Amino acid sequence: MSVEQVSIEDLGRELGERIAETAEYERFEEARAAVQRDEEVQSRIDEFEQLRAEFMQARQSGQATNEGLQRVQEAQDELHSMPVMSEYLDAQDELEDTLEAVNEAISEPLAVDFGGEAGGCCQD
Repeated sequence: MSVEQVSIEDLGRELGERIAETAEYERFEEARAAVQRDEEVQSRIDEFEQLRAEFMQARQSGQATNEGLQRVQEAQDELHSMPVMSEYLDAQDELEDTLEAVNEAISEPLAVDFGGEAGGCCQD
């Protein structure tokens, strides 16, 4: 590995460490931990995941109904309206905004949006 490559990787690690020190990341981690500790939220997550899995299976077999979709959406709305979950989703959005700004700052001098291109090849 060249010296330049190691230096770039070191910069990447330093960037990751700096991001982990931001208020946005700390808020996200605290909110995630709160969601994991909250038994009621965990129960609602399990219920939502079960309803979603059942709906996806019904959709694959051609037996999905609008009523089934509505049940999934209602369960998601109820889950998202729980204060602990709402805080987690807000913190996640804020962190995603920060990471998008970092992506743009990295991509700007390169004239390439590597974050937007990830996972795809041969883009037209």
